[in-house]
Amino acid sequence: MTTVYLVRHAHSNYSTDERNRPLSLEGVLAANRVGEILQKEPVDVVLSSPYKRAIQTVEPIASIINVKVEIIEGFKERRLSTKPVDDFESAIIQLWKEETYSFDGGESNNDAQIRGIQALKETLNRYPNKNIVIGTHGNILALIMNHFDAKYDFSFWSRLDMPDIYKLIFTNDKLNVVERIWEPL
Repeated sequence: MTTVYLVRHAHSNYSTDERNRPLSLEGVLAANRVGEILQKEPVDVVLSSPYKRAIQTVEPIASIINVKVEIIEGFKERRLSTKPVDDFESAIIQLWKEETYSFDGGESNNDAQIRGIQALKETLNRYPNKNIVIGTHGNILALIMNHFDAKYDFSFWSRLDMPDIYKLIFTNDKLNVVERIWEPL
């Protein structure tokens, strides 16, 4: 069995620089809490989206177990659009209603899900029978989980904490167990 810990990044202050946006002070404190929680798990490998806020969220556990964070492009957040949208939540609702719809220059749910699942399958094949932490983002986390069960939908996404941790246990590429292990203070 292979265990994957999908970690939604901690809080960051919004900026248009998606790749380099760091955690806020609140986010740094929460990332340390992520490290404390994951320290109780037998983690072998730490992967992350290339976005700074995702990397910073999983750096504490990487430091604790003395491994480097490996960057995986496929776990980056979905690109919503090349231009700012007027109403973020309405835009996300539309994307969840129409899985093949995308805004100008953005990814549809379908396209982002395919990318996320491809990255997950490559990870499962590369690290069989390991315990893998993946620093990622809310939309792509929900879309990956939605691939396995439709109950992980817009409503699920809207209830995610920042950060959040979901433990997924696989046999080969079959998902057997999903457990939320995030424990806010």
